[in-house]
Parts: sequence; C-alpha cells; structure tokens
Amino acid sequence: MVCVGIAILGVVSVITYLQHPVFGELPSGERLAHIERSPNHADGVFRNQIDTPMRTTDQSEWSMWMETIFGEKGQPRPPGAVPAIKTDLKALDPAQDVVVWLGHSSYFVQLGGQRILIDPVFSTNAAPIPAANKAFEGTSLYTADDVPAINALLISHDHYDHLDYPTIQALKPKVRQVIVGLGVGAHFEAWGYDMRTVREADWNEVVALTPQVQIHVTPARHYSGRTFTRDQSLWVGFALVSPERRLFFSGDSGYAPHFAEIGQRLGPFDWVALDAGQYDPRWANVHMNPEQAAQAAEDLRAKALTPAHAGRFSISPHDWDDPFKRITAASQGRAYALWTPEIGRPIHLDGRAQSFTAWWENGAMNTQPQLAAGAKEK
Repeated sequence: MVCVGIAILGVVSVITYLQHPVFGELPSGERLAHIERSPNHADGVFRNQIDTPMRTTDQSEWSMWMETIFGEKGQPRPPGAVPAIKTDLKALDPAQDVVVWLGHSSYFVQLGGQRILIDPVFSTNAAPIPAANKAFEGTSLYTADDVPAINALLISHDHYDHLDYPTIQALKPKVRQVIVGLGVGAHFEAWGYDMRTVREADWNEVVALTPQVQIHVTPARHYSGRTFTRDQSLWVGFALVSPERRLFFSGDSGYAPHFAEIGQRLGPFDWVALDAGQYDPRWANVHMNPEQAAQAAEDLRAKALTPAHAGRFSISPHDWDDPFKRITAASQGRAYALWTPEIGRPIHLDGRAQSFTAWWENGAMNTQPQLAAGAKEK
C-alpha cells in the first residue's frame, strides 16, 4: 500500500506541476479551426515539407534521452567562463543596421530603424525545471531590463530554449508586436499578452513592420511542443528584408530543400544565422550539423554566416566547442564569410571589415578583418 500511495502521490504531483503557466496552452476554438485550414496541417498535427522521423534509430525516445543525459560524453560544457562582451543595446544608434548575438539562438537586430528580438532567453536555464539545462558560465549577461523598446518579437517555435516563459513575461511592457508560427499565440494568450499585438503566421506569409521592413515567415524542418503533446504549433524561420539588407534566421531546422528555395526566392542574404549546434546522429533530421549548415548557407546565397544554437546551453552530447571548430573547417573555401562574434559583440551590417576571433580557442586565430562576400572595405 505504501508503494501504491507513493506512486499516486507522484502522479498527482506531475499532473499538478503540468498546470504551471510555464507549459503554456494548446490551441483550441477558433485558433484551432484556423490551424486546421493550413496546408501544412494534417491528421491533427503540423507536418514538415518532407518526411521527417524525429529519430533515426529504433531506440525508444526515453532510452535515447536517458543515454543523452547519463551516457558517456566528451566535454559538453566549457571548463570555465565563456568569453563575452556586454554591449549596451540601448546605446546603439537605431539608424545603424546591427545584429548582436545574445547566446544560443537569441539575437537583437536593428534593421531599417526597427528593433527586433529573436528567440530571447534571458533565464539562466532552458528547461521547465529550474535545475536543468543550466547556461554556461559567463553567458547570462542580459536581462529584459537591458533591452530597449522592441518593435517586433519573433519566436521560431515553442521549445524552452527558444520560448522562455520568464523572459516573455518580463518583456511584455517593451514589445509592440509579436510574430510567431500558427498556434504559438495560444501560449501568449495564456500568458496575458494583448492578442491584438500577436500575429500568428503560416509558412510563406509576410508581415510588414513598416512599408520598408518586412518579416517573411519561412519553412523549417523541426517539431514543436512543451509537454508530451507534439506538433500542435508551427515551427518557422524568418527572413528580415529592408531596401538595403536581407537577413535570415533558420530557427531550429534539419537540412532540407527549403533552404535552396528560400535562397532563390528571397536571397541573396547579407547575413544568415543557421542552426549548427546540438546535433546528433539520432536526431539528424531535425538539427543540422556544421557541415550541413555550411551547405545551407550556400543554398541561401549568403554573404556571411554566423552559427546558431550553440555557445550557451548543452542539449546534445557533443563537445561544447565542436560546432565552432567544425563550422570553421567546413567554411574554408566557401562563397561566404564566417562571422563568429562573442556573445554581446555587435555585427555591423554596413559593409565594414570586422574582426572576429576564434574565442573558443582564446582568440588564437581568425583575427584578420573579415568582409562579407562581395563587400568592399569602407
């Protein structure tokens, strides 16, 4: 009886915890009816453009994650603090087109006079359990207080390392507009956002921030879900387009033909940030490895590439610096420049030459100024 009582208590505790607002809300009502009309939704879930098994092995998902957490690893976390620079985001000239990497897949962007946040995670962990998935030492430089008023908040999908409940709550007074994939608005509605400011978009829809600055919501190859129910909201990438520049953010994505299609339709891109970390052969369909990211950059006709989804959290068993080492090697002789700033260092998009060290190797290489492909030094 004692064992049964403990089991019941455990189940009740889990059910109770799952009511916490951090888990968000599933689409229902008119939102769900709208989702069901999407050509990218079938049989109750969103679908990728090509067949995408979550796992490439017969290993059960539970076994896979237990092996990832407790199995043999190299060095998934750095031995000390990660080099970083805290740029004053509020002091940046809003007339300048600039990108600042905030770690992992979080970016602050200034484009055409608009200030844009992409997938901000200011919490010191990226999981619904506070002790889980802690950020690397030295990488938690920014909070919502450090961010100026934001014209648009872009969220690629609803996983915890991209949609962070405490961050979203703290940013609420500063955000003018939210742009997300279909279904993700259910979380924002549950978290008290004014839904007149939240735009849910399908793949290939366009949202105009101003007559000059547009956000193209693009396909990605991934999945979604904050609990055990998956693929109820859409995962997306973003192309940010102004008369002067074109930027691209892949979100989480496996390699697929959509990169070439986007490159032909919306490219060439002045700068792209591509998923190049947290890869593993067991989930090779939903995250690119660095070599695939290098190819995707060429598919997109990118002039400059910055690797994303690395440098702050460890979600896969690979060494923490493996993405940066491999993308450096894979980018040799490519048609684009590789830009690898430290967290917080601005990337200027005005064509100037910029120096980015191999900071994961204590600045031992890549110290020469680097121009985007086809640019001229100013």
